[in-house]
Amino acid sequence: MRNFAYLRDPIFLAASLLYALNRWILKPRFSSPFLHNWFNDLLLIPAALPVLLWIYRRFKLRNSDIFPTLTETIAILIFWSLLFEWIGPQFVRHSVGDWRDVLMYWIGGLFAWAFWLWESHSVQHEL
Repeated sequence: MRNFAYLRDPIFLAASLLYALNRWILKPRFSSPFLHNWFNDLLLIPAALPVLLWIYRRFKLRNSDIFPTLTETIAILIFWSLLFEWIGPQFVRHSVGDWRDVLMYWIGGLFAWAFWLWESHSVQHEL
């Protein structure tokens, strides 16, 4: 069985590329509320979870190189949703929690997890 590629994972690479494209090319040229407010939130889990799991693996907090599990994905979705949209805005001036940010985290995160699940099953069937 093939291991999770972490920083070489196609979803991670695509999300990172789209983030950079949006940050430096699209947002300066277009006034779309979606691009300015929520597109990068959609990319948060696909771009950040592989990095976080790679760090966990390096510090031996993760025991294997399997694809991200639903439990890992949901745990980080809950943690980041609470941290960035509830706790953070209570302590950071000029910060406001937005339920649409949370919705985008979850859509992007569950899409990424579904892709990783599909990829892990397709890898098993190749053997």
